Amino acid sequence: MSHSLKTSTEGRVLVVERVFDAPRNLVFQAFSDPKHLANWWGPKGWQTEIREFDFKPGGVWYYCMKCTDKNQGEFYGQESCGKAFYEEIAAPERLVYKDTFVDSNGNRMENMPELLITMEFVEQNDKTNVITRTTFATEEALQQVKEMGIIEGVTSQYERLDEFLEKTLVDQ
Repeated sequence: MSHSLKTSTEGRVLVVERVFDAPRNLVFQAFSDPKHLANWWGPKGWQTEIREFDFKPGGVWYYCMKCTDKNQGEFYGQESCGKAFYEEIAAPERLVYKDTFVDSNGNRMENMPELLITMEFVEQNDKTNVITRTTFATEEALQQVKEMGIIEGVTSQYERLDEFLEKTLVDQ
């Protein structure tokens, strides 16, 4: 069953909400296990390499995504990297981290915004509602990331997560 992405903005906060047809523990594990993340993180047509992953408060997740789909035109071959700095982990209910754009050497990109991401995993029968609140320093920084296609990227990424969760549930 497909669930649509709900988005709204509250000042400098982007709120994204999506229901997944999987138990909360499994959905949380998809975000907290690097083997799982590598299977679905990033938009369709992009492959993710996890370069560092230390899932604990104060830990770092460093990843790079590369477009491997020739049909994506100018994006083909491009790389996009990020570093997440975990601030709070309350498995399987909540995850808080700062996310920054970095270059392929892991250095912060100065003209790109830093994001404070708070994720809630809300159990609803056998489904999980993931509510993400992304706080930006300014409304302009939020607008910059929206213009870069964050909504489309998250939509595509969550479709990949849906496929991963479905396959994982079938394999269990």
